[in-house]
Parts: sequence; structure tokens; C-alpha cells
Amino acid sequence: MAGARTGGVTGRSGLRRGRWPLLAAVAVDSLGTGLYLPLSMLYFLRVTDLDLVAIGVLTSVSTALTLPLPLVVGKLVDRFGPRLVVAAGQALQGTGFLLYLLVSGTGSLVAAMLVTTAGLRVYWSSVFTLIADLADAENADAAGTDAVGADGKDHWFARAGMIREAGAGGGALLAGAVLAVDSARVYDGLILASGLAFLAAALVVALAVPAVPHAAPPAEGRSGYGALLRDRPYLALIAISTIFATCSTFLSLSLPVYVIQGLSGPDWAPGPLLALNTLLLATCTAAVTRFVRRRCTRARAMAWAGGLWALWCAASASAVLLPSRALVPFLVAVVVCYTLAEMVYGPASNALAADAAPTGSRGTYLAAFQYSFAGANVLAPTLFGVLFSRDRLLPWLAVGLLAALGAALMLLLAPRLPREHGPRQRVAAAPAVPPQDRSPRRSPRP
Repeated sequence: MAGARTGGVTGRSGLRRGRWPLLAAVAVDSLGTGLYLPLSMLYFLRVTDLDLVAIGVLTSVSTALTLPLPLVVGKLVDRFGPRLVVAAGQALQGTGFLLYLLVSGTGSLVAAMLVTTAGLRVYWSSVFTLIADLADAENADAAGTDAVGADGKDHWFARAGMIREAGAGGGALLAGAVLAVDSARVYDGLILASGLAFLAAALVVALAVPAVPHAAPPAEGRSGYGALLRDRPYLALIAISTIFATCSTFLSLSLPVYVIQGLSGPDWAPGPLLALNTLLLATCTAAVTRFVRRRCTRARAMAWAGGLWALWCAASASAVLLPSRALVPFLVAVVVCYTLAEMVYGPASNALAADAAPTGSRGTYLAAFQYSFAGANVLAPTLFGVLFSRDRLLPWLAVGLLAALGAALMLLLAPRLPREHGPRQRVAAAPAVPPQDRSPRRSPRP
């Protein structure tokens, strides 16, 4: 009979200490992600005879070839637990960076990119399950105290998101500094350091992150992707999240072009505005999550985020009516509105996706949930390019309508998802229930 895997967690203090190794690993991965694309493109131009177009095509092909990986990773997570799978993803990324140093032509370039991108897919398809399992273990251990257990998972995701933003911002700044130096020795040193950092992070995850229970798939009955394909509410959650993820990816994609070409704004404005977005996400997400979680459910928080994104689109479109001297201050307020939507949406969506997954299939479900972001990354550039080429206001109209639609659909879907703890509900003083006995109850389906 399938049961929960257990490890050596001895109490809440051990779980709290276990946060930092995981958050450090998230920081290393995010730093590497910030470095990955700009550094790799420039480095491959230096060490091969390929031009930028060829490198771009090979990058896209390598990325496309790894898209099926989450389907496999989810099954591995449910079978063996997420911790070692997360470590394997980071080890693959470290190995891929070290392979950069051996690139000399098309074959070695593709090999290095495939290993690095595969590690990226493995990591992001498993790390959210690890965070959710650690949060569940901490909440169970807090039973009988006055801790707000219903909020724990949201705060874990909020902290991880803050670290991720800080790491990605640091990686982008570091990549910019390397581009300014333009030294082959500096490139090699940074790539070597990145590879070693990923390998060190993998060891930290494997050795220092606490082992916590993770329910195995049931021995009998439908589970995994068979269960997911029959779970229409969860499939609807993925579809709605794809709408919201499209909104979430739109700022960095659209802001520079819209400000400079659509609004004839100053060339220097997009950089500070994007930096403001990163700074707020890296410093304020946990506080916003705490405020929102105490006042509404996760599903309603996601709907509020959709409303804020719709407001952001309307405000962005109305910027064409402003005089030039008022443009930048107005855009600051617009970016704050967008960022607030991201801070509300991110932790709530990840926590809801984790709790909506049935016991024994969390890894599979959360790996599939990552396709909402993959779909948005495919859709958003085409959507913006096609619409902006026709009229500068069309992207804002389309995305604003999508955001409003997502908010309405989320409110309709909420009753069909597993019932959440109330926003203010505290953990009851009761023995911790093994994960395999805590299957979420779904409301009857028509």
C-alpha cells in the first residue's frame, strides 16, 4: 500500500531552519536564470562561428525539445519525492554551465543548451511541490499552537518569490556588467562560478533541506495524469492561470516598446520602471500576501489580481492622453498597479494549485500547472507583436479583456475547487494527520 515518505524532521524549529537552504538554492537558481540567456547568447557568439540568428534558432529548438519533460518529472516527484528531483535539476543546470566551457561548434552548443534547459525544466517542475510539502509539514507541526496554519503555504511561496525576483534581478545586473567588460576571461570565470554555484546548491538541497512526508501514488485506482485529465476543475484552473500568466509576462515584453515607440517617451524610462517592478516584488510580496490572505480566499485573491491587471491595461492605454511632463510619474503609478497584481496573484495561485491537487498526485499536478507559464511565454510575444503592429492600443484592450475574463471565470470556478481554510482560521489543536489521509474534498460536480 502506498504511503507517505518520511524523513528526519524533528520539529518546527528544524523546518524553519530548513527554509534557508531551500531559499538559498532558489536564489542561486534565479541568479543563474538572470544570467542564462544574455550571457549564453554573447558567449556562444565569441566561441563559435555561428551568427546570432543561428544561435537564436538553436536556443528555441533546445527549449522546445525540453517542453515534454515536466510530464516525466511530475511522475518522478510523486514516486520518489521532490527533494532529490530538485537537486537533480540544479545539478543538471550546473553541468550545463560547465559544458559551456567546452562549446566550439553546433553539436557542443546544442548539447550544453539541452542539458542546461533540461535542468531548468526539472527544477521548476519539482520545486513548487517541495515548497508545498515543507509548508504542509510546518503547518502540521504547528498544530496546537496559535500559528495561522492556513496561511503557511502562501508565505512560503511569497518568500520564495521574493528571493527569486532578487536573484533574477541580480543576475540581469551581473550580465549587464559582464557585457560592459567584454572580456573572454571574465566570461569564462563567470560561467565557471555559475556552474559551481548550481552544483553547490544541489548539494545543499540534497543534504540540508529537511526530508518531509510526501504521499506516494495509491496502489489502486486512477492517479497521475489519468486523474488529471478527468479533473475538469483543475484543468480549468490551468487554463485560467494561463490567462493570468499572459498578463504577468506582459510588462517586460511590452513596456520598453510601448513607452518609446507608442508614447514617444524618454529612452531612459523603461529601465528604471522595470527595476521598480523587481524591487517591489523582491521586498513587499510577503507583506502583501499576509494582508490579502487575512481578508479573502486564494481564488478571490486571484480574481482581484485579474481586476488589477485590467485596471493596469486601462491606465496604460490612457497614457496616450497625457502631456509629456506627466508621463513618467503616471507610468510609475501604472507599474505599481501591475506589480501589486503580481504580488497578489503569485503566492495565491501556487498555494491554490498545490492544495487543489489530490494526495499522491501533487507532483504530477504541479508539474502540469507549470504549463500555464509555458503557454503564456509562447502566446504573449506573438499577441503583443501582432496587435501592436496594427494599433498601439490594441494590446492593452486585448489583455485587459483577458484579465477581466480570467477574474470572472475564477470566481465561477472557485466553488468547484477544494474548500479552503477560512482566511482567518487557525490550526486546531489536533494530532498531525498523515498526508495520505488528508485528501481534499471537492464539491459535487454536475
